[in-house]
Amino acid sequence: MPTACTGAALMGSLQQPLSTKFQNQLFTTHGFLPQLKFNNNFKPCKVSHVEGAIFTAPQIGGDGSSFLDYGLSEADPEVHSIIGKEKDRQFKSLELIASENFTSRAVMEAVGSCLTNKYSEGLPGKRYYGGNEHIDELEILCQERALAAFHLDGNKWGVNVQPLSGSPANFAVYTAILKPHDRIMGLDLSHGGHLSHGFMTPKRRVSATSVYFESMAYRLDESTGLIDYDMLEKTASIFRPKLIIAGASAYPRDIDYPRFRKIADSVGAFLMMDMAHISGLVAASVLADPFEFCDIVTTTTHKSLRGPRGGMIFFKKDPVHGVDLETAINNAVFPGLQGGPHNHTIGGLAVSLKYAQSQDFKNYQNQVVANCRALANRLVEHGYKLVSGGSDNHLVLVDLRPSGIDGARVEKILDLAFITLNKNSVAGDRSAQVPGGIRIGSPAMTTRGLGEKEFELVADLIHEGVQISLEAKSLASGTKVQDFLNFVVSPEFPLKDKVSDLRRKVEALATKYPIPGV
Repeated sequence: MPTACTGAALMGSLQQPLSTKFQNQLFTTHGFLPQLKFNNNFKPCKVSHVEGAIFTAPQIGGDGSSFLDYGLSEADPEVHSIIGKEKDRQFKSLELIASENFTSRAVMEAVGSCLTNKYSEGLPGKRYYGGNEHIDELEILCQERALAAFHLDGNKWGVNVQPLSGSPANFAVYTAILKPHDRIMGLDLSHGGHLSHGFMTPKRRVSATSVYFESMAYRLDESTGLIDYDMLEKTASIFRPKLIIAGASAYPRDIDYPRFRKIADSVGAFLMMDMAHISGLVAASVLADPFEFCDIVTTTTHKSLRGPRGGMIFFKKDPVHGVDLETAINNAVFPGLQGGPHNHTIGGLAVSLKYAQSQDFKNYQNQVVANCRALANRLVEHGYKLVSGGSDNHLVLVDLRPSGIDGARVEKILDLAFITLNKNSVAGDRSAQVPGGIRIGSPAMTTRGLGEKEFELVADLIHEGVQISLEAKSLASGTKVQDFLNFVVSPEFPLKDKVSDLRRKVEALATKYPIPGV
């Protein structure tokens, strides 16, 4: 079937007409330069109209089972409309969630390709289905690029690129090297850790990790906002974990891998690093290298790495504590926990890993850090307390409690003004339902082209939103967060004009910068 008959390339090119100014500005420094191509080799069939363009919907199948292969706008206008609204929201908003990014047109083309059609349970050369010669070629290429992107020797390190995301990757590691009820230690969720690192409460084992394994959290030194390595060492010597997990989802500083290695060795534990948030920074050598000290490294692929939504597991090839990590981890991924891999995601990941080896990518990652520091410094000038006092990486964690407000209320007001970030627990919080902080990340808007001066303006806009939140809190009739949330969306909310004025400023800034891929 001619490529153009899918309508994918044509529709993607038509979705966001760009002004001449936008085209000249399109990711010459930090992003991707799209190549818009039109193929006029259409198969004669029904004529369709999509956003002013004319293309053909080919007829597929035989007598009694044929269908017209419409583009999305005609096949499902409802879904097409929702996607359009989400695209518009992303374009007009300041996307500051630290775990989000904008991937490239090339990655989207791979993810939306015929690779989604193929089943390929198993590994290259060891499939349970036929017809996988090209899938094998693709997965091997992806593995090679993953090792190259992180500067690894393929004789010493291997990688599995099949995990569906970061949490499944982590659980595959646990399945590979632990027995039920073995002990693990990870950073406490309220201190910046991740659910999949063993989170539990006194009343409930929240994460499946804490259901199947016994977990004890280590924490920050609340006086510094830094990981309390001394206390980790003391508790590890008592708890005797089989696995220690480094890595976090809301920790703004680099990690002391030599100290982690020393502690793990002192108790005979495996050391795993979950670098999901910072993998792009690690690949660009902007942050410390975990591979020098860890036995296993996991990551998602869609955060700072700017790829599709997937996961990877890197492992030492030499046995560790008597365990063949390569065999154990590969078997844990399949058949242990997953079925067939998502080949379209692996295709997109291969594309992103090629780009991750470029100088442009390294420049981008350096700008991510520079932008985050500019944001942090400006927030400090506004009088905000930052956990650890600043940032070494792509995020800042703001403790709003000294300002007399919480993350839930601020998140809502900023969301109404098209500033997208997330409420986040900070060390010492009394309630997970009303966290005392907000987490702000720089990768997504750096991808769109913002620099340090623009991130200082972003800090000013966030500050304006916090001031509106404080005023709204004083006007709300109830004291509960839900009372506040109901109040600010009610027709009687008296601060609508202030929120609308902030939203106009946000849109004016955001719409200067295009989005790649859409």
